[in-house]
Amino acid sequence: MLILTRRVGENVIVGDDIVISVIEVRGDAVRIGIQAPRSVTVHREEVYLELQRANEQAASPTDAAVGAAVDELSAEGE
Repeated sequence: MLILTRRVGENVIVGDDIVISVIEVRGDAVRIGIQAPRSVTVHREEVYLELQRANEQAASPTDAAVGAAVDELSAEGE
């Protein structure tokens, strides 16, 4: 992990096209701005983890969902 000290108005450049700016420091909270290409997804960690969890659930159907899909496919073949 790279640890840097930045002041309000200073930036960090990641790669060639991502700029992270320190916008405001208030107590123990830091507001940052991120400029990145639209092709790069940027999420807060808690949102990213929730998306990962939701994707895992969607990719792991329940036994009931599998049974319903089998029943529907069987009905189509009749």
